[in-house]
Amino acid sequence: MRISFCQALLTGAIVLNLLILYFVSRAQQQMIEKRMQGKGSKKVSLSASGLGAAGGLVVGNIAEANKVGGEVGLRSPRMTILLREFEDFENYVAESARSFLHQRPELPFLVVADTLPYPPLALPENARLLVLSPSPDQPPQAHRPEFYVQSEFVLLVPDGVELDHGRQLERLIRELEGEGGGPVRLIAAPVLTRAAVQCLHLQVSLKEWTATYSLGALGSSGSVCTALHGDAVVLIRTEDFFNLSDPLARPLLSSLFIQTALRGWKVKLLEGPSFSASHRPLFTSAHNQWKADSRLKEAANQLMRSFGLKRLVWPDGREQWFGCSKETARCFGTVRDDTPAYLYLERWTPPCCLRALRETTKYVINILDSSGVRYWLEGGSLLGAARHQDIIPWDYDVDLGIYLEDVSNCEYLKNLDSGSLVDANGYVWERAVEGDFYRIQYSEANHLHVDLWPFYPRNGVMTKDTWTDHKQDVEFPEHFLQPLVPMTFVGITAYGPNNHRAFLELKFGQGVIENPQYPNPAKKRLDRSRM
Repeated sequence: MRISFCQALLTGAIVLNLLILYFVSRAQQQMIEKRMQGKGSKKVSLSASGLGAAGGLVVGNIAEANKVGGEVGLRSPRMTILLREFEDFENYVAESARSFLHQRPELPFLVVADTLPYPPLALPENARLLVLSPSPDQPPQAHRPEFYVQSEFVLLVPDGVELDHGRQLERLIRELEGEGGGPVRLIAAPVLTRAAVQCLHLQVSLKEWTATYSLGALGSSGSVCTALHGDAVVLIRTEDFFNLSDPLARPLLSSLFIQTALRGWKVKLLEGPSFSASHRPLFTSAHNQWKADSRLKEAANQLMRSFGLKRLVWPDGREQWFGCSKETARCFGTVRDDTPAYLYLERWTPPCCLRALRETTKYVINILDSSGVRYWLEGGSLLGAARHQDIIPWDYDVDLGIYLEDVSNCEYLKNLDSGSLVDANGYVWERAVEGDFYRIQYSEANHLHVDLWPFYPRNGVMTKDTWTDHKQDVEFPEHFLQPLVPMTFVGITAYGPNNHRAFLELKFGQGVIENPQYPNPAKKRLDRSRM
């Protein structure tokens, strides 16, 4: 194949254009890198304290940030002071900034707010405000603090905290550097007094939607914990801080320690020195305190929803719930293919849903007992009783078998030929639309439920009129129910078949108790190595 002169000329032109584009791209990239380092900057000598040189930090306007960066120099400071938690209606942010900058004027002081505070903050000249809410006329970098924090460390300070002398900051840095690459990735110091801060151990189980706090352990020169409760300043490496999923989520310390605990990081709480704070309590009126408490509660609720946590357990055993209730819908929608949506998230049944199922089960069993209706634990509920004495951790309903001939003994059941009944305690009794069985829902809003399956004997075999496509939904010999035997379930004594192992293996297969599996392995299989 011959190449004509025109074809050769065209090929040469294309190659020349590609070379030009390559060198232009390289030149542009080098210019961008120089700008990021602070083009045209003048040198600033290091302070004797070793905390580093001043670093320009302007937030909300990229052009201004580049300008200031050019003025202050190529070197980044070792520490940026970051104040996140404050209320716009009453705060001491400006006083905190002045206090820190008076002692260490070379350190950047960054105030972070979700929206522009009103009334405006009267910040000193070297303090800067970052508004996280995006603005359509600004580039995305304008609202992302990692583009501006150039220091090695970030010091998180509460509103109203003051700096007495620079040695406090040096001590924090020395302590963190002394930990090397170990699990202690944060250093904290108390505000006012060590007694104001509680050192806690935090265990977060996303699978169970739960965070559990307990009292922390003591270290050699302070308390080593996974969480703090109280008033404290916290030092963390900037790289670690901005590698968190949501470093500036509020409430700040709650958010911070949930994320660090999941990574196996620890915090060392120093015994002293404490940081000063002239304004404690922060709020001068009961009304402002109430407003602050309400906003904190709202922020905590939002944080728990964002992180998928529905239950907090405190060291004193007190529980705090953020999931569904009798007045709200359950936490998951219609179940498809016997596989609720949360299993695809690698999670199990939310604890609030399990709580509602337990309450409903206890309530229904109490009524069946008092009405003279013979019942027994069925299907997955019996399997849960055999394994855990409780509901299977990923189950989403409870099944009970009942004798059909006993239905007339129960006032709630015998009149349910059609429609439904809401009893005095808000439970909904209905004949299920899916077939000839009964369903008792937690409430009109929350459809977590207990199903009652009516069986009757025929030639020594228990059968019924409605069948599902579940493999365990089969007939069985009546001798399993003669007699019924007590079993522990959901914290009470319930009744089950007299040989529950044989009963379960008849329905599910041999070894079912010892070999747990999700309801529909074809859709989602249980990874037993992660249990």
